[in-house]
Amino acid sequence: MTSTTTQQQLFQYLEDRFACAQACTECARACALRASLMDPDGTEEQELVRRKGIMCAEVCDATCRVLSEQNRTDETGIRVQLEWCRTVCLECAHVFDGRPGAEDGAKACRECAQACTDFLASLG
Repeated sequence: MTSTTTQQQLFQYLEDRFACAQACTECARACALRASLMDPDGTEEQELVRRKGIMCAEVCDATCRVLSEQNRTDETGIRVQLEWCRTVCLECAHVFDGRPGAEDGAKACRECAQACTDFLASLG
């Protein structure tokens, strides 16, 4: 039988993991939408925004899949994925900053990066 503290820690871990996966899903959606609005034959700056949006959406989607797998990924693998996601989200937010209409995407990226940071902290 597990102690109450251990059960509380497990519940918190699962809540943090779910919150992170949810933030990844929202960020993937926002970034994919932002990327789809960019003209693929546009300026070099528009192409950068489009590429970063696509990359961020793909990384967030992959992170969400890793977080939804039960016992198929070890803690080290989860940490690496979370670090990668956090880094890509922050880079994408930076690229979205100051671009008209990209505010929601930048916000979703920052929220996802924070959720990854919070979940990493819960791993100890």
